[in-house]
Amino acid sequence: MKVAYGVHGYGRGHSSRAMAVLPELTARHDVLVLAGDDAFHALSGEYPVVRIPTFRYELAQGGRRAKRRTLVSGIPKLLDLHLHGPALELVCQSLRDFGPDVIVSDSEAWTHWAGRRMGIPRISFDHFGALVYCDWPMPPRDRWVCRMEAAAYEQMMGGEPDRKVVVSFYDVPPRGPGVCVVGPVLRDAVLRVGPSRGEFLMVYFSNGPFHFNPRVEGALRELDLPVVIYGVGREGVDGNLDFRPPSNTRFVEDLAAARAVFATAGNQLISEALHLRKPLLLLPEDSLEQRLNAAAVQCMGIGMRTSRRRVDADQLRAFLASEPRYLASFPDRPADGRAQAVEAIERFAAELAVPST
Repeated sequence: MKVAYGVHGYGRGHSSRAMAVLPELTARHDVLVLAGDDAFHALSGEYPVVRIPTFRYELAQGGRRAKRRTLVSGIPKLLDLHLHGPALELVCQSLRDFGPDVIVSDSEAWTHWAGRRMGIPRISFDHFGALVYCDWPMPPRDRWVCRMEAAAYEQMMGGEPDRKVVVSFYDVPPRGPGVCVVGPVLRDAVLRVGPSRGEFLMVYFSNGPFHFNPRVEGALRELDLPVVIYGVGREGVDGNLDFRPPSNTRFVEDLAAARAVFATAGNQLISEALHLRKPLLLLPEDSLEQRLNAAAVQCMGIGMRTSRRRVDADQLRAFLASEPRYLASFPDRPADGRAQAVEAIERFAAELAVPST
């Protein structure tokens, strides 16, 4: 089949999922990759990629979402989608030239909108679908927020797709037909590396310049062990802090060798740490999705959650001292979500690409 694969360009999780499934999809099908920003940079070294725009969250001091600034910065892109502007036309023309049987989209708006406009079947492939197309127990206030965010998500993605593949490290029941929930989707680099226990803490923040505030930095400097840090826009060694630039290979090697991980609560990083048996201290971003991810990790007993106001050296030391308890709670054999995801994508694509008789 001919498959157009759209990747949302905000953060590393979407491109990491793409790195996991693209080797198998490209081996058996003709695939066109479209991606923006972070995902474009991560994937363009391995695949020909059509560069497209990306919606991004604007953050205020302390890491909270700046909703008004996010809306203002996103208005030109929303207008492009709704009024068939030049960016949407670029995607449509790329699809006309390629002629896909189906579109697979990892939270990517322009490929969803182009597919709907052109009548090409669409398959969503992401983690946010756990909030939109599945039932996850949550308090009444969060359930109201979930309904609002689900409506915004479907609006951003041009309406409900034809099929949904939901990636999740925790069990969540699908709501209705046409939804397939799969386990952690891991790239080759993670599956190949052998985990070990080093004497350093690894830190990764998806919006580092906002989350890596003086309070967090001061707490890390008080630890009596090395700290390897990604995602904060700095490089070099400063005391016990080792700031490292973005790198797919070295990031995975450090993750595999770390004693534990202190990070924002993205599904993909949690999935990789789960596979490599790394206890997690999670500082969720200002989003329901990440709050639920952090709650799931705490419920599983493989880590704990914190907040920007609570982080201090004593909490970090208590987290590290609880390492044996967290390690005892890790599952023996996490599900192979990559094989499940590829099978679901191919099955759904075959259903959608072949006209019913």
